[in-house]
Amino acid sequence: MSTVIIIAGAALIIYAIYGTVQKFRGKAKSSCCGTSETVSARKVEDTDKSHYPFSYVVNIEGMKCSNCATNVQNALNDMGDVWARVDLGKHRASVLAKNEKTESDFRDALRKTPYRVAGID
Repeated sequence: MSTVIIIAGAALIIYAIYGTVQKFRGKAKSSCCGTSETVSARKVEDTDKSHYPFSYVVNIEGMKCSNCATNVQNALNDMGDVWARVDLGKHRASVLAKNEKTESDFRDALRKTPYRVAGID
């Protein structure tokens, strides 16, 4: 019985050490969305606000961490003719668009992610 407890304790210690090493190496999958500690935001080529005549505030459900916010921002920016910036604290994205968009367009952009459009203001 005591041998089993010792083996289980050793396994827990080894697992804890492994997780700590992975975290310091930047390979831990410990964020809420299961990605590495840092998700890189993709840059928008055109950052001239005058090129974006349409403006939207998209309410987003499901974001819990900065990686979630970056994933949402990347998905929206991948639409091609938009420039999105996500505010995690307010659970929304400010989106500038070159062409008119519908709520359905934003839902489609997030369809392959775990996040949902909760409406547009």
